[in-house]
Amino acid sequence: MFFHEVKARDSLFTIGSRYGISIDEIRRVNGLEKTNIVPGQALLIPLYTYIVQPGDTLTGIARKSFLSIKQLTDANPAVNPAALRPGMRLTIPTISNFHASVLSFYVIRSPELDRALISDDAPYCTAISIFEYHFASNGDIANTLNDLTAIQTTWSHRVRPLVTVTNLTPEGFSSALVHQVLNNPTARTNLVNNISYLVTNRGYGGVNIDFERVMAEDRDLFTGFLRDLRDRLQPLGRTLTIALPAKTSQEIPWLRGYDYGGIGSVVDFMFIMAYDWHHAGSEPGPAAPITEVRRTVEFAIQYVPRRKVIIGMPLYGYDWTIPYSPGRVAPAISNQDAVETAMRYQSPIQYSTEFESPFFHYTDQKGLKHEVWFEDVRSMGAKMLLIRDYGLQGLGAWQLTLGFTQGPWLLTKFFTIIKV
Repeated sequence: MFFHEVKARDSLFTIGSRYGISIDEIRRVNGLEKTNIVPGQALLIPLYTYIVQPGDTLTGIARKSFLSIKQLTDANPAVNPAALRPGMRLTIPTISNFHASVLSFYVIRSPELDRALISDDAPYCTAISIFEYHFASNGDIANTLNDLTAIQTTWSHRVRPLVTVTNLTPEGFSSALVHQVLNNPTARTNLVNNISYLVTNRGYGGVNIDFERVMAEDRDLFTGFLRDLRDRLQPLGRTLTIALPAKTSQEIPWLRGYDYGGIGSVVDFMFIMAYDWHHAGSEPGPAAPITEVRRTVEFAIQYVPRRKVIIGMPLYGYDWTIPYSPGRVAPAISNQDAVETAMRYQSPIQYSTEFESPFFHYTDQKGLKHEVWFEDVRSMGAKMLLIRDYGLQGLGAWQLTLGFTQGPWLLTKFFTIIKV
């Protein structure tokens, strides 16, 4: 399996002819409704034999196959790297011998839609965290979800359903709400009891705690709350996971509420939200630059066992109107919609090798200029290699309803997915 970066004058027909694959198969694997591909677009080619093209080098073939030179030469011992000729056939080896957990989030919609999407994605997941339950300042669970179909469907595919509990309010993630509960022993105990009851009563396999914007002064109380929750869930055979903001240093003021070491000693797995370095309110740029993801991993493994770390990836990017104006909010855009936008406006896609992230510019019907950064097979593949290189527990995504057609192909190339 490898990717093809579209060149000027490429068409799906010429690409298919070059590699010996049908147009329909290229479209299916890459989720293409239309055929008007653009230069710079990365197409996943689901073949394990590569036909050498004019101008190819072994280094270039290894890069587009997500392999090292050694992996490629070991799989092709009879090939002289200095004597590559167009038309030669190279074996692209599988590298799925790394066992990894995949924990992704899913937002409840309707029983019919839940059943269909979870059935499609569950073969490529270890756990699905179902979004979301809220809590009140007295520790009560503040809402209900029509989630039984989602829970049952998840279990039926040997995937663990997790209930997501958040401090999200109509005004956003509330630091004050967390502060109130953690500093009131009665409310805190009530929340632990209610989460435990919710997990067991609804039939979940565990919980994902997604408390965002925790204050620095609540750091130790938050870790203590997680310890109390662990002590309730562990005898029941339930899993405790947490979604955490990405930290690259202990000195980031707004992230001092999260003690990676303390939290890592308590929870089963940490889902690190390794995205939104650029976001809806920021200037344009990559949401998940590989430079920052790597720094996050290197920071985390100083404090947390590697096999507890799960790297979260975004199934989205952002579409900024430029020039950038502070206060203007850029809409999020799914990775698939980003590609379709580039195709609609016939805008060439560029790729930052520094950040391992694709981007493009276009001008809309109103004459407004846009800059879009998103994720594609190249950028996702780079992050998956990072997970293998550092020996982490695995990866996950926010969130499955956004879709990423090439995702299952990439996952099964890089990993053997752990099932429950």
